[in-house]
Amino acid sequence: MPLHAPRRAALRARLRELDLDALLVTDLLNVRYLTGFTGSNAALLVAAGSDGESVFCTDGRYLTQAGAQVPDLERVIDRPCDLVLAARAAKNGCKRVGFESGHVTVEGLDGIGRAAEGVELARAPGLVEALRVVKDDAEVEALRMACAAADRALVDLIEHGGLRAGRTEREIGRELESRMLDHGADGPSFATIVAVGANSAIPHHEPTDAVLKPGDFVKLDFGALVDGYHSDMTRTLVLGRAADWQRDLYELVARSQAAGREALAPGVEVRAVDSASRRMIEDAGYGERFLHGLGHGVGLQIHEAPALSKSGEGTLSAGMAVTVEPGVYLSGKGGVRIEDTLVVRANAPELLTLTTKELVVV
Repeated sequence: MPLHAPRRAALRARLRELDLDALLVTDLLNVRYLTGFTGSNAALLVAAGSDGESVFCTDGRYLTQAGAQVPDLERVIDRPCDLVLAARAAKNGCKRVGFESGHVTVEGLDGIGRAAEGVELARAPGLVEALRVVKDDAEVEALRMACAAADRALVDLIEHGGLRAGRTEREIGRELESRMLDHGADGPSFATIVAVGANSAIPHHEPTDAVLKPGDFVKLDFGALVDGYHSDMTRTLVLGRAADWQRDLYELVARSQAAGREALAPGVEVRAVDSASRRMIEDAGYGERFLHGLGHGVGLQIHEAPALSKSGEGTLSAGMAVTVEPGVYLSGKGGVRIEDTLVVRANAPELLTLTTKELVVV
């Protein structure tokens, strides 16, 4: 398809730089990125020379689907796909073939080696993932749609009384996920986090039957899945009247989050983005209460490169989609996290999660 051919072309150029005749792609997300195929069993042999030499393989369950989703490549219906394509590489005269060493097991590699008799197998980790870091226009549009579904679901939840005293975390989470489906999501990006009261101080709290009470923080961390792409956002609200300490804590995190967003620019080190946000919380005396990195990439996976953290490596590029999500967590009392999904742009980051970040009192 026109959408996927340029991605394969970029990969072929990289293979030639590495003196590889082909790459055996066995990770299903990478197969999807390069072909559009969404089934549960497939592999792809990307030839360094031309797209006409590349081969896609799946099994008979997906005969029709493969024809519709991968019409522009030679298709082989057989299994096991990795071994079939390894043998094909040998038959085609490939001398040196890369494999996705981050995804292939020791046993799997033994099988590939036997199937690709006479072929040198070379570790080639992260080649496709490196391409996936920068999103193309189609990917950004899918992310926009996913973020919009989540935004609208939250607005509906608030406007229709979904956050009221007596409701449990589980009930709120189920309604939020249902409303995302109503607004076009294929499903949630991940298990929705709903944390009320003191539970909001637990960064990745799993919803329970804890009941929402007046004066509670309500932390909602959720996202929608659209066409395989994940959105991610967190909003922290208050039920009823907000106490002074809640407003102070919220305003601190909001300033920190704004600083992180503003630091997003091509060429900026990921550590510098984390530092821009984290410094504000440290200066306020809550550095030890900021318990995680500032953010992460999003796309076909909910967590992917780059990592915005103190130990993160590399610099930002235009087109990267990332989250910015500082938090302060006061154990036994409550916590605040504010998170957006954004795309790095040359002038200013593009904000995809648009629900207000003012402290909402419901």
